[in-house]
Amino acid sequence: MTLRASSGWVALNLGEIWQFRDLIFTLAARDLRLRYKQTALGVIWVVLQPLMAAGIFSFVFGKVAQMPSDGLPYFLFSYAGLMGWNLFGATVAKVSGSLVGNAHLISKVYFPRLVLPLSTVPSVLIDFSVAVGMMVVLMFLYGIVPGWGLLLLPGLIAMLLLFATGIGLCSASLTVSYRDVAYILPVALQILLYASPVAYAVSAVPEHLRFWYQWNPLSGLLEAFRFSILGRGSLDWTLLAYAAGASALVMALGVFSFKRMERRFADII
Repeated sequence: MTLRASSGWVALNLGEIWQFRDLIFTLAARDLRLRYKQTALGVIWVVLQPLMAAGIFSFVFGKVAQMPSDGLPYFLFSYAGLMGWNLFGATVAKVSGSLVGNAHLISKVYFPRLVLPLSTVPSVLIDFSVAVGMMVVLMFLYGIVPGWGLLLLPGLIAMLLLFATGIGLCSASLTVSYRDVAYILPVALQILLYASPVAYAVSAVPEHLRFWYQWNPLSGLLEAFRFSILGRGSLDWTLLAYAAGASALVMALGVFSFKRMERRFADII
């Protein structure tokens, strides 16, 4: 008997993916174990990396460039932006490499291929929860009390994950055929990091460039993310609605492209 993958939206069998939920969590647990298996500091790196990056951003953008931070300590301001960015960037990177990194499974065992990219999300969320714990400590030390915006945080996390997963699914599908994508993606993410309000506020962007800058869905998303945690800065509902629509659209395009190319994965990976 020959198993053939269907194409298009017909192939998106959510019931079948739910049946393989144990595999999703097993792969996520394996990813966590392998990532910190031979490191001296282990999971501490999850907190140490954004802390070091926040320190560098505080010096470069806060001390040298003298950029505004919405009345917040620049270290706390940049760490909050990095939390949202790391959630987005880590999801894109892990989803993008999920197929090539598990080539031995794709060529030998049958299961819904969408399980592989989805299995990267739980491990990213665990890393994010550790970073949240550090943020709570920093807010206590700086005497910052969150406001009503904290209610928006689950929705913002969902939008960041949708946007990142959609991009990751497109690049994962392309990486199977064109390994160049694996080299292009880190450069593209680095450019996007500085083109998004991670280490600076949207208000720091010159007025005549702000219209074009806000075409980047992350501009409104990350600004709202920081507002929801720290209660300072701006919250533009129009930009947030645009980011929500863009996230849903990119996720839909990612799933469609992934399912469209799925039948060729085992042959060419």
